[in-house]
This record gives sequence, C-alpha cells and structure tokens, in this order.
Amino acid sequence: MLGLIGAFVLTTVAPAWATENTFVEVVPNSAQAGTRVSIRAGCDNANNRQATVRSDAFGGPVVLRPDNGFLTGQATVPGGKEPGDYPVDLRCDKGPTATTTLTVLNMDQPSKGPATGGGGTAGSSGTGTLLLVGGVAVVGLAVGFGFFGNRRRTGPGS
Repeated sequence: MLGLIGAFVLTTVAPAWATENTFVEVVPNSAQAGTRVSIRAGCDNANNRQATVRSDAFGGPVVLRPDNGFLTGQATVPGGKEPGDYPVDLRCDKGPTATTTLTVLNMDQPSKGPATGGGGTAGSSGTGTLLLVGGVAVVGLAVGFGFFGNRRRTGPGS
C-alpha cells in the first residue's frame, strides 16, 4: 500500500525531464477549467534567459522569466476548456525542449454553500434586541448585588 502511495506522489508532482537540467512542471498538474496554474522550468545552463511554454490548455504561449535560478510563469486554463490531458511544451532559448502533461478536470462547481444544518442559531429580526436587553438586565443585577452586598450596616446591631 505504501508503495502505491509513493508511486502516485512521484507521478503526480514529478517534473518532465528532457536532458539533465532541462525540465518543465505545472502545479497543480490536474486543474479545473478556469484555474490559474504555476509553471516552473529549467533550461540547462540558460536559466538567465526567457523561455516559452505552449499548450492547447492555455490557448496561447506563456513566457517564463528567470526567478531564483529557475524559469517561472503562470497561466490560466480558460473556463470553457474541455476536460482531458494536454501536453505542455517548453522551448528554451538555446534549443533544449521538455514536455509534461496538464490534466483539465471536469468537475461541477457548487452553486451554493454546503448544507450544514437548519440555521437554528442564525439571527432573525428581533434576536439582536432581545440579546441586548438581556445583557443590560444581567449587568444591572450584578451592579445591584454588588452595591447591596458591600453596603455597611449602621445601627445598634453592627
């Protein structure tokens, strides 16, 4: 079982390597249409130059720019994109290439919040006023008991 989990993790987040230092990865590599994804790549020893990523999942080229030793960029999967697997192709300035796959999912988005109960504690008209009056009454009783409890008795029995 542990081996299957490890294999799943390695196949879902591993970048696609073309040469020793040329790779491209998309995070997340499975995304709903309309989602923004991040792209990270390496172009051998040319990570100080821009590179281009193309995919039918994005609808147009994405320019990756140098960022802390890697090439990075972002793209949005169009909202109407059909579900399926789409190749993501990296083209480096000096010629190396790499490819990975982005899976576009077909999941319905919820139209309203989750059904978490009947809302018995939700406020209604008059509830705020009732709580305010109750709070004032409790504070008034506490002050009254404090006043009468601390009052000194005067007279023959004290």
